[in-house]
Amino acid sequence: MKILILGCGQVGSTIASNLARMTNNDVTIIDINENALQKINQRLDVQTIVGNGAWPSVLSAAGAQDADMILALTQSDETNMAACRIAYALFNTPSRIARVRYSDFVEFETGNNNYKTSLDLFNITEAISPEQLVTEQIVNLLLHSSALQILRFAHDRIRLLVIRAQNGGMLVNQPISTLKQHLEEGVDCQICAIYRNNRLLVPTGSTVLLEGDEVFVLTPTAYLENIMRELRPINKRTRRIMIAGGGNIGYRVARQLETRLDIKIIERRQNRAEWLAENLNNTLVLVGNASDESLLENEYIDEIDVFCALTNDDENNIMSAMLAKNLGAKRVMAIINRSSYVDLLQGSAIDIVISPHLITIGSILTHVHLGDIMAVYPLRRGSAEAIEVVLHGDRHTSKLIGRTMSQLRLPGGCYFGAVVRNEKIIMYHTDTVLEDGDHVIFFVARRRAVQDLEKMIQVKLGFFA
Repeated sequence: MKILILGCGQVGSTIASNLARMTNNDVTIIDINENALQKINQRLDVQTIVGNGAWPSVLSAAGAQDADMILALTQSDETNMAACRIAYALFNTPSRIARVRYSDFVEFETGNNNYKTSLDLFNITEAISPEQLVTEQIVNLLLHSSALQILRFAHDRIRLLVIRAQNGGMLVNQPISTLKQHLEEGVDCQICAIYRNNRLLVPTGSTVLLEGDEVFVLTPTAYLENIMRELRPINKRTRRIMIAGGGNIGYRVARQLETRLDIKIIERRQNRAEWLAENLNNTLVLVGNASDESLLENEYIDEIDVFCALTNDDENNIMSAMLAKNLGAKRVMAIINRSSYVDLLQGSAIDIVISPHLITIGSILTHVHLGDIMAVYPLRRGSAEAIEVVLHGDRHTSKLIGRTMSQLRLPGGCYFGAVVRNEKIIMYHTDTVLEDGDHVIFFVARRRAVQDLEKMIQVKLGFFA
């Protein structure tokens, strides 16, 4: 494909790196920062153009008239939306994806049947809202506070649970083959991968699960709690939440959970705190600094089940989360934008690190991978992926359909997880025959293997004849 990327920040450069590694992709990056473009040119085989991506002359110089897709990923929502509108109206670019960070653009309803939201005015084929994606991730984690990640597949019929094994879990220090002895009849799951001391283990029935293992397990959504008990001791239900930062994400999280959990928000800006108090019904809003030790102690931080640092400042989030942990909060999570910080902090000083960039990148990759890709989630700070694919064709036009899982040789580092067929969920079994329309979930341990998996998924041209 010929793809134009607007913006070479952390998200844009990461997407460019992914696309440039795939053969037959012609990638052009547009940005106003000439130095940043020079650095990208040194490490990637891409074209670069200095300029404003919302200017028609710049888009024309980048070849928008021949482009298959435009990814508008600059820091400016207005630039991203205008670029998509111009790409549609002047250059007829088929696919137009924009990152839109401010919720007002996404949520404001026009009352016009032709334009449901303001985004429809700009002919955007897909809007990526980092705030919305991050909020969904945090809400999921707060409702299942023992997990490191919870990811949804097949319209939420099945979930991937990432959790650190802990003594007290029924399966810990036991071979994986004993799992079925603990589960109720009809409950099934698939342990896709185990990371032990940052090394991948491909589990078999004889693999013994140890405390500290990072476990990736696919389970039907209805059985999520059953599976969590296998890997961690049964904790008391999460009730008390403290949120540092009453910005858009902090407000969204509180609004969604305040009827189910006891929530306190600490916000340093007086005006914003007053606004939060007026717009939230069952949340206690405090004016102050979340790194103020006396404030945390006065608000009984040692009784808090989960402390969430959700401000826009990485350093503030890190310091307040570490302080809360030191003062007795049972678990702490923090939003961290810098990828280098994520690697340092995850699972050590901070229990759960939320990376908006990785979450956004996963959503974008869903739309740029080849084949009928329903979902892509970066795992382990982007070094692995979980992918949901819909299979099409028959035994003659597809390399997968009509074969049992045991007959197929997947690319190195790719592993079957589960199959969703209509309402039926089938965990990995060697004698399962793949069919047209199956939703197949793969765990990919090495990102470089994704391209080979895409080739395997694609349907031969005869299917369309």
